[in-house]
Amino acid sequence: MVSLREIGLKIGDLSAGLPIIQGGMGIGVSLSGLASAVADQGGIGVISVAGIGLFEPDSLINYLEANIRAIRKEIRKARGLTKGILGVNIMVALSNFGDMAKTAIEEGIDIIFSGAGLPLNLPAFLKKSTSTKLVPIVSSARAASLIAKRWLEKYQYVPDAFVVEGPMAGGHLGFKSDQITDPAYELEKLVSEVIDVAKMIEQKTAKPVPVIAAGGIYTGEDIYKFIQLGASGVQMATRFVTTEECDASLEFKNTYINCRKEDIGIIKSPVGMPGRAIINEFINDVNAGGKKPYKCPYHCIVTCNHESSPYCIALALTNAKRGKMKHGFAFAGANAYRAEKIVSVKELVDFLVEEYDRVAGI
Repeated sequence: MVSLREIGLKIGDLSAGLPIIQGGMGIGVSLSGLASAVADQGGIGVISVAGIGLFEPDSLINYLEANIRAIRKEIRKARGLTKGILGVNIMVALSNFGDMAKTAIEEGIDIIFSGAGLPLNLPAFLKKSTSTKLVPIVSSARAASLIAKRWLEKYQYVPDAFVVEGPMAGGHLGFKSDQITDPAYELEKLVSEVIDVAKMIEQKTAKPVPVIAAGGIYTGEDIYKFIQLGASGVQMATRFVTTEECDASLEFKNTYINCRKEDIGIIKSPVGMPGRAIINEFINDVNAGGKKPYKCPYHCIVTCNHESSPYCIALALTNAKRGKMKHGFAFAGANAYRAEKIVSVKELVDFLVEEYDRVAGI
């Protein structure tokens, strides 16, 4: 057996020292601070572009330009902090999806991770001279097959990897409410099925397509389990929230540390998808029929029923990121209640390596 630090993760011509991708967390939870710290430890750091411009002073009157400016700023800032591998997470459901993809590619980002819908046209934004890798985030083998087929037929492009996100993830989930606890949709099963798709693509194109497991992965033992299952790496988001370098406020991080298992539940989001969050006063008020008056700053999510929604999810998540928990809430994975203290990214990575190596018998 080899140590977690010796396994690495290859995505195209990119080689990460650790097979760990830090999941993208909007709005403003994973920006240049967290992404650069993870990349510096040999993992792949990811900036979430969802609502990234909401922290710009003119965001309410100039939403599109504020987002483009903010993504450039965060990528450049992260580049100044690390020589490691950096990615961005761009949700397909964003109404400014195309602008975000073009801007990230112009800035020379290493990888675009894209889910919350099928990124069927993502390769259209690439230029021949660019080296940006494209990695769809999927919740089924069917979605992986569909994307690969479209990309090959229309763009002669093979996905550089797949992230398979299961129903234990935080935030918006690509599952129906009744599927979240159905054993047929367990991550282990989904990963195995997508690995089979990836092998077929490799046989057809002679290009390796690594598969990364995501959603509810929390310990070194979890990482070991999915590596043994055939995954090339894992994506972890929730675990990185309670780090010093995470871009969210201390109040946001303490919401994780202070929550109990029973505080984490599934909510009905204004964007039309179920989401996993830490239930608080704000969510209870909404569930009781309360309205949270707001002005929609911009129809940022294509599927959002912004005209009849009781609250603006973008503003609620912005408030939470800033620590105003009475006016928002925190998305979180199923294992968020296990957080005990705030540590540095280096301490966390060292601990994960130690856990993995112990289980591996090293």
